[in-house]
Amino acid sequence: MFLELFFQYLVAGLTYGTIYAIVGIGFNIVYNTTGIINFAQGEFVMLGGMIAVSLHSLLPLPIAIAAAVVLTMAIGALIEMTFIRWLVKPAVLRMIIITIGISILVREAALHLWGESVRSLPYFTGNEISAFSFGGVRVSPQVLWTLGICSVIVISLNLFFKYTMLGREMRACASNRDAAALCGIPTRNMVTLSFALAAGIGALAGAVVSPITQTSYSIGTGLAIKGFTVAILGGLGNSMAAVAAGFILGILESFSIWVMPTAYKDAIAITILLAMLFVRPSGLFGNKEAFRLKDF
Repeated sequence: MFLELFFQYLVAGLTYGTIYAIVGIGFNIVYNTTGIINFAQGEFVMLGGMIAVSLHSLLPLPIAIAAAVVLTMAIGALIEMTFIRWLVKPAVLRMIIITIGISILVREAALHLWGESVRSLPYFTGNEISAFSFGGVRVSPQVLWTLGICSVIVISLNLFFKYTMLGREMRACASNRDAAALCGIPTRNMVTLSFALAAGIGALAGAVVSPITQTSYSIGTGLAIKGFTVAILGGLGNSMAAVAAGFILGILESFSIWVMPTAYKDAIAITILLAMLFVRPSGLFGNKEAFRLKDF
């Protein structure tokens, strides 16, 4: 019984850790290219889930999810061109305030569009009843979809940044934007692309996890806090380390239910964030100077 409960919490922690990792990667993509910490990243996850749910009433599920990802990418690009592009070397505090303001605007717009109701997509295959038993642990088919698709996201991004011309241009922009501009790279477009790319992967993750966690207009703030915690824990700018950090946070949250009430679960992320900022601001896997797409 103890082992079954242990593995059940472990599976739950890995599932939630996956979505935290994707949000953290979104933070790092934007940070690496622009130096901006985008606190609206959690809203992209929310938008992906909510738009996919709305489109699913008109379109088949795969097309609805693909359309939701494209629309969210367009929203991410529009946000960058409207609120970020015109700024010239803004202060860090100013950028934090701007992205928090963007997050509030997006959340309020979502409230007016979809209301306060909680929504979800159907399971991609089967349902909760069709969950299979693995070593005494019941695992939903959607958990495998979540882990599988998020793994594909991480691998695809790794290949994109290492082996494509566009990915290399983004890495050059991250390393030295002035030098990249002198080499003819359109750095402003790279910044817009980073916002669109971060929005797209967040939207896809939001749609995939929607059948398990459900979605509503208000989930973005909590995801942003946990994604930022993951980014800090892994080392801000180190996207590969964010995956490990996401699993660490998800597992800690899952097992915390054993020793404290469920209501305190979200306090784990805040505690870890504060501890890391005081003890090791560079993160568990980071150097004093943040990585810049070096390993991703």
